[in-house]
Amino acid sequence: LMERLDSLEVGDTLVLAGSIPASMPDSIYSDILARLEGKGVVSIVDATKDLLLNVLKYRPFLIKPNHHELGEIFGVDLERREDVVPYAEKLQEQGAQNVLVSMGGKGAVLLDAEGSVHMLPVPKGTLVNAVGSGDSMVAGFLAGWTEKKDYEHAFRMGISAGSASAFSELLATKEEILGLYETLQ
Repeated sequence: LMERLDSLEVGDTLVLAGSIPASMPDSIYSDILARLEGKGVVSIVDATKDLLLNVLKYRPFLIKPNHHELGEIFGVDLERREDVVPYAEKLQEQGAQNVLVSMGGKGAVLLDAEGSVHMLPVPKGTLVNAVGSGDSMVAGFLAGWTEKKDYEHAFRMGISAGSASAFSELLATKEEILGLYETLQ
């Protein structure tokens, strides 16, 4: 794995997501980012507690905790979109460039690297299967950012992809994602 990661170069994107096996050290994500430091690789981290906190010093482009994970880090309950803002700001102060907080049926919040706060409720739809919706949100954000280098567009694409997957039996199609994108106010 490390040899493969060594082949990454300027402009490549690395997404580190999910839990790790018990056989791996808790420092694995930060070890990977330390190894890539200075290479110009865009890093995105979607992980919990220490896996997430340990990477902040490497200034990841995007981190994506959900509101429960964010609350666990700071020992608080976060129920409204407005509630997550000061805690997401603290993660930016610690090094995250952009903080995307998913909130399930309550929508999402993005604090971007330019200092803007974006908030939207979840689009209308019927929850079918939430498995993979957080990963889909990250993928949608990344696709939107790659397409236009615009945070508002990336945020809307993230919400659309995550929601469309939650409203689908399997992962959402491009058409389902773009259909939801058009409904966002």
